[in-house]
Amino acid sequence: MKNIQFLAPELPESVSTAIILKWNKKCGEKVKIDEILVEIETDKIILEVVAPVSGILIKKFFSQGDVIQSKIILGIIQKFPKSIAKNEDNFLNFSHKKIKRKKNIKKNKLISSLHLSPFQRRLQKIELFSEENNKNDNINFKEKNENTQSFKINNKSHIPIKKINILENNKNDNIFKKSEKKNIKKISMSPIRQKIAERLLFTQKNTVMLTTFNEVNMTSIIKIRTEYFKFFKKKYNIRLGYMSFFVQAVTEALKKFPIINSSKEDNNIIYYKFYNISIAVSTSRGLLTPVLKNTQNMNMVDIEKKIKYFSKIGEKGTLKLEDLQNGTFTITNGGIFGSLLSTPIINPPQSAILGMHNILKRPIVLQDQILIQPMMYLSLTYDHQIIDGQQAIQFLKYVIEILENFSRINLNI
Repeated sequence: MKNIQFLAPELPESVSTAIILKWNKKCGEKVKIDEILVEIETDKIILEVVAPVSGILIKKFFSQGDVIQSKIILGIIQKFPKSIAKNEDNFLNFSHKKIKRKKNIKKNKLISSLHLSPFQRRLQKIELFSEENNKNDNINFKEKNENTQSFKINNKSHIPIKKINILENNKNDNIFKKSEKKNIKKISMSPIRQKIAERLLFTQKNTVMLTTFNEVNMTSIIKIRTEYFKFFKKKYNIRLGYMSFFVQAVTEALKKFPIINSSKEDNNIIYYKFYNISIAVSTSRGLLTPVLKNTQNMNMVDIEKKIKYFSKIGEKGTLKLEDLQNGTFTITNGGIFGSLLSTPIINPPQSAILGMHNILKRPIVLQDQILIQPMMYLSLTYDHQIIDGQQAIQFLKYVIEILENFSRINLNI
């Protein structure tokens, strides 16, 4: 029988290490060719390692949580011989019986080594009896001693009451510390969480972030969405959400204000003639920002399909590295969690990020009348090193104008 090594995949150039996220097989279990053996997590994506051959997993060199490098040996599979490959179950049963027999031999040796003679058992009983008597004597002596101390204290003995209080307090503190430790759980940050923290710190140190706020009346968008929601879902089998409206509005605004769709490199400003909108997707593994590429060429259906795709594979952890790269602007929607207002942090190397928030009905003045309207606060955080306040404010106002009269997009005005 031949032993086959299997390796970690080659990691992307920007990723130096990864961690073992999950083993799907235990040592001694049968594996089939192309079956997923182990999942490893980088700071951006999850990669799957499959079995190169059918056989039995006999060795794992790393455990869950261990840090690994590119192309390192992860384990060994004992390949099924050709004569037995057609009857893998019999081979597996034979192997398990062999392993079980070895375990029983070891167990019997352990039992025989622990076997006591009648004389030794009598000695053991005598020792246990003596220990019990000693234990009782110690308890009785302790109780007598405590009564004596109590008597002395009550009779104003020379033992200071302050000292007794200190001893009691120390005892209570020790009990509290033990209880506190039991209620504390300490786990390592995942590579994705570490990368998020690293990028946020990088942004704060290398950008001059400023946030401007405004509000949008969502009546027009809600009306369109309500009117066509069922038709849209029936025809395309996807929901019509709010994000696609914002993506299209932002794309049009970026065309008018190209500085918002730029980035800073040393003392240079890089302008992008394409519009790659990163959208924040919340998953159980953390916040990810997959990129809608070339949104100037996408319609509402394309956008919604891509968003659904990203949400699905983002939760599974199967986003590819290219799905997360080359964004030029970001939209994040804290409103789905109930956020009323926030100051989102720029996603480097981008220069600006738009924050969507919760839609709430509020009284506003329209044509000298007080009306209750569905309103949403918007925030635009931008790098003040290359974007002036005037440009940021005008950009945000233009986004609002489009959203409040969405037919402008169709008319291209």
